[in-house]
Amino acid sequence: MSRAAGRLRLMINHLDRSSALIVSLMFFVYYNNCYYFISYSLDTGELTPEQRLFYEENGFIVIKQLVSDEDIERFRKEFERICRREVKVPGLVVMRDVAIVRSEFVPDQRAVSKLQDFQECPELFRYCSLPQILKYVESFTGPNVMAMHTMLINKPPDAGKKTSRHPMHQDLHYFPFRPSDRIVCAWTAMERVSRQNGCLVVLPGSHKGALQEHDYPEWEGGVNKMYHGVRNYRPDHPRVHVEMEKGDTVFFHPLLIHGSGMNQTQGFRKVLRLPECTCATALCYPALPPQDGWAFRGRLVQGERTSL
Repeated sequence: MSRAAGRLRLMINHLDRSSALIVSLMFFVYYNNCYYFISYSLDTGELTPEQRLFYEENGFIVIKQLVSDEDIERFRKEFERICRREVKVPGLVVMRDVAIVRSEFVPDQRAVSKLQDFQECPELFRYCSLPQILKYVESFTGPNVMAMHTMLINKPPDAGKKTSRHPMHQDLHYFPFRPSDRIVCAWTAMERVSRQNGCLVVLPGSHKGALQEHDYPEWEGGVNKMYHGVRNYRPDHPRVHVEMEKGDTVFFHPLLIHGSGMNQTQGFRKVLRLPECTCATALCYPALPPQDGWAFRGRLVQGERTSL
């Protein structure tokens, strides 16, 4: 990088990210016949300049057919074993939908809607260390990678109360570590996801704003535990429905406002999430006093653990 571009990067890094100035700045510069990206991605050679530019401007990028059918089927089988209680995983949190009485695998129990914190399950955690996932993660976090929040989402068919929706939110609301620009969320479709079964919905460019206040939305049919949403969210904001095929993976910034619609089909919609798994650079630092065992939930995937 040139000396002038380096000085520009240093200046922007010292600006208040919540100020109107930084929001209005372009996050790349063209200098001496080269593009220099300022904040949201790293030059690892994996992303093309066009892909990096798309992520810088929109806060997300979809990579097609990144995870194989064979791997997805292995993850699915392990999920089924956990649901049937054939295997116990230390620290795993099994979450159930408040309105779905009949489970997919255990008929006398409420439907499993999420497996959270599966870092102690060798088979599911294998997702976090897939080489094809990691090579893209490095484009946002750098070479030292930690899995901070792991999740398998099993969106059930909606029972008519719209509880299968997930309100529009920012993942950084849940994370007490920084800097946000060295955190990325990976979200892999385990089957086709569409508007009909509740695909991801994003507000492009919202990652350039500040972390907003969150709370439980006032929904008539009830809200599942920890389904917080952005306060005073206006549904007239331009949105993009991210429809994906099996194996497609979306990487997105933790400040990107996103959510998902209700599942209007009769099947369960499954995605693996590294948070939808959240990966962060191992150089991240706590922004708040340790809480909810984040220091123990985080697990080194690659490189060195120097802070978290």
